[in-house]
Amino acid sequence: MKEKLEEAMKTLRVDYMDVRIEDRKETRIQYNGKNLEQIGEMHGFGGCIRVKDKGRWGVVSFTAMDDLNKSIFLAAREAKVGKSGVTELAAVPHVEDKVKKRLPSKDDPREISLSEKEKLVHHYNDLILSAPRISTSTVFYKDVGIKKHFINSEGTYIEEERVECGMSVQAIAREGANVQRAYDSIGGITGFAVVRDMDERIKELTESAASLLDAKPAKGGKFDCIIDPRLAGTFIHEAFGHMSESDHISENEKIRDLMEMGKPLGASDLTVIDDGTLADCSGTNKYDDEGVAARKNHLIKEGKIVGRLHSRETAGKMKENVSGNARALDFRYDPIVRMTNTYIEPRSWKFDEMVKQIEKGYYVKGSQGGMTNLDMFTFSAGEAYEIVKGKVKDKVRDLTLTGNIFETMKNIECIGNDLQMFNSGGSGGCGKGGQVPLPIGRGGPHVLIRNVIVGGR
Repeated sequence: MKEKLEEAMKTLRVDYMDVRIEDRKETRIQYNGKNLEQIGEMHGFGGCIRVKDKGRWGVVSFTAMDDLNKSIFLAAREAKVGKSGVTELAAVPHVEDKVKKRLPSKDDPREISLSEKEKLVHHYNDLILSAPRISTSTVFYKDVGIKKHFINSEGTYIEEERVECGMSVQAIAREGANVQRAYDSIGGITGFAVVRDMDERIKELTESAASLLDAKPAKGGKFDCIIDPRLAGTFIHEAFGHMSESDHISENEKIRDLMEMGKPLGASDLTVIDDGTLADCSGTNKYDDEGVAARKNHLIKEGKIVGRLHSRETAGKMKENVSGNARALDFRYDPIVRMTNTYIEPRSWKFDEMVKQIEKGYYVKGSQGGMTNLDMFTFSAGEAYEIVKGKVKDKVRDLTLTGNIFETMKNIECIGNDLQMFNSGGSGGCGKGGQVPLPIGRGGPHVLIRNVIVGGR
């Protein structure tokens, strides 16, 4: 493969070119209620060519090696359209490497039969549907084995093998017009082991959905809230992490002002990190899709903005260091700036000590989705409980958290000592630019935030 790609790249004289080839084998199984909606194994092969010349990109995807030379020609022709400028790509060392992670055969989903996978998914679906007060379910399993080749015109050549496996599960509880749901997504790069032995987790999920039927609606207003590690991870990924992606920053003057380097942003002990090297996390890769080594990037340190996430182009334009964050969903797409594993660094507070700091507020766990619009966010809680005079009390439902990300982060008062990381899988993952779901990790410890705007009744 290397020789073939090198030979093809000799046909052009441009400022820069890279070729990414992927061979993917994927399994998908999905139950909706009692119905097996999909089951199958798919094979996909293709590549993506990027040509940069005089500041202009040409990008072409293809699905057969016989189309390689023609696709290079088309990408080069596309790169000659439009106003010419200067090619600004941050310099990186060239690399030659082969990356392969071996899994035990019992945990390698490529060596496990489709019938065994379906049997497990069927079992989990039955567990959900047989639970009291549950009316329907969704269980989606996916694994994918990827062999990737990357080469660029600067001399870098990387072969990488990767296996992803995960599942998303949902339980719907219903009584009349009262409909409640509980959702979970798990995954990672440690193989089939990540989806085994989930009975207890499924039980907790169904109990959570059913108990929401009896919960009273949350009361709206401004309250002190403790968010759990899962919601802390979602909050920092969605509300802040996307604003750290430099394609947004370089293209949007308002975000550029909001994300000025050195700007105070949160509590003095708040540190936020994106780390593509964390062991066994969904967003971990040795190299990004531009052949840049993944690394640990501080985004906020001691309450101040200290870093951004970059592709080679955004780093070059902004005269900053590369960060290893150019990622593509698959060979159909060119890489864009994406997070890897993003989390809030733990501090010293214990959960019980935080609860005692609250006279009246909420303990909020997990998320059922949300949205962000620049510096504004809204998240729907997975679960929530009242806190009254320093004690966790009754469960409530229909609670949302909303507000301005910068004001909310300044109101962080206590950061816990109990960091947990969560990996996406199944249908879960990050979405951006039509590329969804990209595997990511997210996490944090428990966090106490004062004066959060709570939506309810």
